[in-house]
Order: sequence, then structure tokens, then C-alpha cells
Amino acid sequence: MMKKIILTGGGTAGHVTPNIALLPALREAGYEISYIGSRDGMERDLMKAQHVPYYGISSGKLRRYFDWKNFSDPFRVLHGIGQAKKILKKEKPSVVFSKGGYVSVPVVYAAKSLHIPVIIHESDITPGLANKLCFKASYKVCCNFPETIPYLPEGKAVLTGSPIRRELLSGDPEEGRRFCGFDRLPGRAAMPVLMVTGGSLGSVRVNTSIRSILPRLLESFNVVHLCGKGNLDTSLNSRPGYVQFEYVSEQMADLFALADVVVSRAGANSICELLELRKPNLLIPLSAAASRGDQLLNARSFKKQGYSQVLEEEEITDDVLYNSIMDLYKNRRTYIDTMAKSKNSSAIEIILGLIEKASAGDGAGGRN
Repeated sequence: MMKKIILTGGGTAGHVTPNIALLPALREAGYEISYIGSRDGMERDLMKAQHVPYYGISSGKLRRYFDWKNFSDPFRVLHGIGQAKKILKKEKPSVVFSKGGYVSVPVVYAAKSLHIPVIIHESDITPGLANKLCFKASYKVCCNFPETIPYLPEGKAVLTGSPIRRELLSGDPEEGRRFCGFDRLPGRAAMPVLMVTGGSLGSVRVNTSIRSILPRLLESFNVVHLCGKGNLDTSLNSRPGYVQFEYVSEQMADLFALADVVVSRAGANSICELLELRKPNLLIPLSAAASRGDQLLNARSFKKQGYSQVLEEEEITDDVLYNSIMDLYKNRRTYIDTMAKSKNSSAIEIILGLIEKASAGDGAGGRN
């Protein structure tokens, strides 16, 4: 009999890419996979590209601040629970794996009502509100950082690390060089490469700060800039050694292989990829003024472990940013050696083991 699993999670690529990373292992283990996400979220296109059947449901944002939508969104969540129950009854999965985001809440609650075990993955050091609301309904809660375990329900926490897409480990730097056109630049083809990424949605602050010092950077690096949708600056297209993309999917492994150093936001999935790939990195976490501060905690944890340099937004000036990047490149071998000593878990294997146990009926603890 074919085993079935429902994956859920959405809002940003960080809520979807770990699910994508699990797909090959789930297929090899004989699972039939479906996905429940929001009607118009980016997860729809990402999962359809993976040839995974997709169901869109209603979901409401859960805010910690006053907004008039706080009065209507609970009804959207209730509507989403009803929709998710119909889908789960139709698909009859043996387990649900949730990566979080607001769309996951109605799916997890629907699964609980149908006595289907749920495994949750929390990427950040402190759990997000959506995952917090789902903990009681879970069988197990996976996490990336040892600092997260005290925030999780006793007896349910499992330190797994984050699933990393296998294809990221097999990139070709020469393919990356050709994709960027650096191989066609006389005198620049062999220059070291700086990759800049602001996460799946891009970062105006990171983009602006990097472009402010671009002439200086191009004296030492070829620069690959993943700037996010709508954030291209066409006035810079003619700069030799600088290429910009809104978003890259298929060629990402080659770009990682090409990069000597990386400037990045500090989303948990992104920094776990940098660690797995042993890429020296300068993290510019999203400030607490614009978030719940999870990226700051992620970045400080990686800095403490010697995996990353960290520059907080309030500290950025042109000179500080430039000098930080140059210092990172100068000391890149130290960071590579430290990352190589990290005790990375085999996240995919551990999570797959939990899924198998839940599918076999060991998830009864999450069915109450």
C-alpha cells in the first residue's frame, strides 16, 4: 500500500525550501506526496515546479499588533480548517509535515481533529507564533539550534538541523561562471566572487548598502547579486563584473559553488545552507525593529560558534561594510575550517525516521 504524506508551510521560501529538500528522500521511501498551501502564496509555483499535487486553502495572518483584519482573519482560519479537513479526508495521509507559516495553522488543526500525526519543523531559535499555536497538536517538533529546545514542549523536541537540498551540494563553479558571464570578461574571469543575497523576498537595506560601495567592491571581486523581485537596478547592468538577478532556482547550486564569500540575511534556512556548504559569510540580520528579532538571534548564535561575521543594520556605513567584507575574504580559511568541524546532523535522515515512525502508528501521542 502506498504511504501518503501531506506537506504544508508557506509565506516565504524559507517555509517551503526545507519541504523541497525532503522530496527526494520521501519519494525514495515510497511516499505519495501532496501539498497544502495558501491560494496565492509563492509555495504554489515552487511546489508545482516539483510536480507535487497542490491544494490552496484560505488562511488568515495571526498578528501580535492591532489591525482591523484581526477581526476577519479568524474566520478565514476557520474556513481554512474546514477546507483542510476535506482535503485530508480525501487524501488520507498517514502523517502531516509542517514547516510553519500562517497557512500551516488550519492544516495542523484539521489533522489533529482527524487524529493524523503532525511533525513540525521550527527553523529559528525562538518559535514563531504560527508554530507555537500548533505545538499542542504535534507529535514531534524538529529544530535547528540547541538554544531552541527550552522553548519547545517537553518530550517533543528533536534537534535535527535543517534539510538541505541535495542538489546544492553538487554545484559546478565553472557553470556558475558561465551563467554569470564572468568567463567572457578579459582580466576579470579569475577574480574571486562575492555573492550577495537578501533572502527570497530581497532586502532593500542590503541591496542599497552593497550598491553604495559597488565601485570599490568591483576592484577586488566579481559580484553576483540576488536582489529579490522588483529590486533590479537597470542602471548598473553595464558594470563589468556585476550581475544581478531577482531570484535564481536551477542555477543556485552553481552560484554557491562559484562564490568565495557571501553576504546574506540571517534567515535560518539560508545560514544552514551556508554552513553545510562551508561558505564564509557576513550576516546582516533583519533588525528587531522590522521583525520579531529571530534573525538577530540566529546570527549571534552562528557568530558565537565561529561560523559567521555579523554586521547589524544599525552599524552599517559604507566603510564598515566594505572593511567587513574584505576582512571576511582575508580570513576565509579560518571560517571554512571552523565550519568543517561543526557537528551537523543528517537532518533529512533524522526527519525521515520521525516520519516513518509516525506513519507506522507511533504518532499516537500527537493524536490526542
